[in-house]
Amino acid sequence: MAQEMNHKQLIDDLENTGNYRVLQKYQKPDFYNQEDGSEKITGIFLDVETTGLSHENDRIIEIALVPFEFSKDGRIFNLLEAYSGLEDPETPLSQKIISLTGLTDEMLAGKSFDDEAIKSIVESSNLIIAHNANFDRKFVERRFSIFNGKSWACSASQVAWEDEGLASVKLEYLAYKFGYFFEGHRAQVDCYASLHLLSMTLPKSGDLVLKSLLNNARLKSYRIWALGSPFDSKDLLKNRGYRWPGDNGKNRSWYIDVDEESKEQELKYLREEIFKRDIDLPINPITAFNRFSERI
Repeated sequence: MAQEMNHKQLIDDLENTGNYRVLQKYQKPDFYNQEDGSEKITGIFLDVETTGLSHENDRIIEIALVPFEFSKDGRIFNLLEAYSGLEDPETPLSQKIISLTGLTDEMLAGKSFDDEAIKSIVESSNLIIAHNANFDRKFVERRFSIFNGKSWACSASQVAWEDEGLASVKLEYLAYKFGYFFEGHRAQVDCYASLHLLSMTLPKSGDLVLKSLLNNARLKSYRIWALGSPFDSKDLLKNRGYRWPGDNGKNRSWYIDVDEESKEQELKYLREEIFKRDIDLPINPITAFNRFSERI
């Protein structure tokens, strides 16, 4: 205890000079908040390592799920028993993936995920969170059917980090800004470091990170397809934030995701500036149950 006090005094003395900032190495806590009788929800923080970026062609080689209990106001309570596993993709890893993850062909040889253990954890959860859910969800839904239809949230895109004065959504950067560091790019370590981030208080709003995330995850949005838009309008659409889905069997069309308040304004823009006539366009409602999924 005396040694801890000495360390704290040294840290305070250094930081009070204004010339130093001391980062603490992440240490997994036993819990985040004491039991107080609040209603608990079970969530999972999930992370995967893969052979590449394409959920259609690449494979998951590592998965980690860290279940935890939280309350509706964004407080985290207990961390539950985690699962972490490796799986052999049956193709050699690229040097880039080996360097990024620290995994090798030898480490993966003959390994396979425990599908039943993963199913058991996911079945008992109400919410899946990932730091890049747009990437992770597509991969895990292809590999494990249990993830289909689950409610999801993204700690990278569904927290207003920029509004809080934070210039990047990279996990290592956010950890640094909140005063800690960790050895990243292995799935379970990244999950624990991300959960730690969710327990923090945002610098401007004063909200808990998880509370802000939950509020945004609950919002309904809409995917509007500019189906049949004139070819010469592609630059206008791209500059406005529209994206092209690629050849994946969905609408071959530019699309944009907008919130409830912006939906009618965006339809008005398309009718007046792009199609120049009244037209009914495909619209997909998006909620936490299908957001980030390939199934939209």
